[in-house]
Formats: sequence, structure tokens, C-alpha cells
Amino acid sequence: MTRHGPADRTICRARAAAMVAAVACVLAGCMSQAPPASSPSSRPWPAESPPPRGRVIWMLTRAALADLIAEPAIRSGLDGSPVYEIVPPGQEPLAEFDAAVTVTFPSLAALSHAVTAGRLPAGTRAVLYDPETWSFTPAAEQRDPVQAATRAAGLARAHGLQFIVAPALNLTSVLARGSAAPRWQQFLDLHLAARMAKVADMIELQAQSLERDSGTYATFVREAAAQARAVNPGVTVLAGLSTNPPGALVGSDQLVSAIEASRASVDGYWLNIPGPSSRCPTCNQKRPDVGIEALRAVL
Repeated sequence: MTRHGPADRTICRARAAAMVAAVACVLAGCMSQAPPASSPSSRPWPAESPPPRGRVIWMLTRAALADLIAEPAIRSGLDGSPVYEIVPPGQEPLAEFDAAVTVTFPSLAALSHAVTAGRLPAGTRAVLYDPETWSFTPAAEQRDPVQAATRAAGLARAHGLQFIVAPALNLTSVLARGSAAPRWQQFLDLHLAARMAKVADMIELQAQSLERDSGTYATFVREAAAQARAVNPGVTVLAGLSTNPPGALVGSDQLVSAIEASRASVDGYWLNIPGPSSRCPTCNQKRPDVGIEALRAVL
């Protein structure tokens, strides 16, 4: 038998104590315990990286997200998806759902002021520039939305933010005056998707006015997405949907058909659940039920 001196016995006791501590830690789960679901680190993709390819990305306004996650089955489905939560300047995101906070701006001046003055909510991940032919986007930006988007992208990246651009189809009323082609075709002919995507991390195609005809919707989305990726292969492409676009009412089956017809062309969707407001004066009453039923079918 080998005889051990005092020093040897001290070493043995230390090793034994370390082994006991390690076993206790494993039994308690402290060596590999995952962060709780509400932790910022539980986002389905790292904060410094773009959302993962192959999984449907959802972009939702704060109000729409609140309506949808009130339904347990929808909340469960969205928990497993990358979600961007859109908030207007001055509004805080939902505390009870972990999403990539995105602040939306209809003008370069508003975006510049908020970003440079530090007026974004804590944890903001992205800014969204939404140029449209309306009173909220200055006329000069309507005439040259690409230049405005380029400047907005520079501001966003200088402050460590992702840049999302969502050019409206109605910009063609300024950029393609006199054209008899459908608005979506004018948008394609102007190569707006390509010119915007060149400076963006993500582009959202405002296709919601076409969702009543899944064939036209899919054609526009496919061709615009191809334009965008031709100049920026890494760009994330979303397509717009609405539970309440101007005009005739839509049903969840029409949203599902639009998704099924276009899913191979895009990385995800901006599902809007609007109601009448200064930014949507022709919208019908809010219809979260249409969004819930559509998501039940696709999540």
C-alpha cells in the first residue's frame, strides 16, 4: 500500500471536494441552464446577426402583436419565429414579448432626429424608413426616395442599427406620372426594389393591395424580390399583408392564399392589422380575427 504524506492528503481532499461540487452543479442544472424565455438573450437569433434564413420572419406593429399574442396558440407559434415589433417614435415596445424592437419613420428628418438625439427605446434593433405618397413624407423624398433611403441607411449603420426600407407602391404616382400600367408593374419597371435593396438590410414590399388576387400578388412579390437580391444577395425580403386594406373586405383565406403563393420568394411577412387613423383614413374597422385565423393556418 502506498503511504501518503500530509500534502498528498490535502490534494486528495481538494480534488474530492471539487468532484462533489461539480456533480451538485450538474444535478442542479447550473452548468448548462438556458436563460428564461423572457431574457433578451432568448431571441431566436443573435442580436448582432441578421435573422436566420429558412424560418418565416414576422413583422408586426406593437398593436397588432398585442392582439395576436392574446391568443395562446398564436403566441406559441410566434415564440418560435423571428419577430420584429414596430413602434412609432415615443412609444415603448411590449414588455411581455421578446422581439426585435423596430422604430418606424415616414421621413428622413424624423429618423435622423431620433437616431442622433438618442430618442429610440432601449434595446432598439432596427429603424424602418417608410416613404409613401402622403403628407408624412416630404415631397422631395417622394421624388427621390432612393437618395433619402441611402442617407437613412448611413445614419442607421453609424449607430449600430439594422436598416429596413418599405417603399409604398403609391410612390409611382410621383415617379411614373402618366403611365397606364398597373401600379405594381410601374414599381417593377422603375426597379425601385433593386435600388432600395442596394442600401438596405431588409426590404418590405408593400404588396397588401394585391392580396385579393394571389396570382398577381405572387407575381409582383417574386419579381420584386428577384430585383432586390440581384443587387444585394444578402438582403432580407418581406412582403406586406393586411387584414384591412382599403376597398372590399378580405378574409383569412385570401391572406393564406397570398402566403402560400409567395412563400418561396420571400423571407417573411409584415402582417398589418390597421384601423381607421390619420395614416389610414380609408381603412375599415380593425380586424384582428382575420390575422389570427390566417396565422392559425400557417404557423
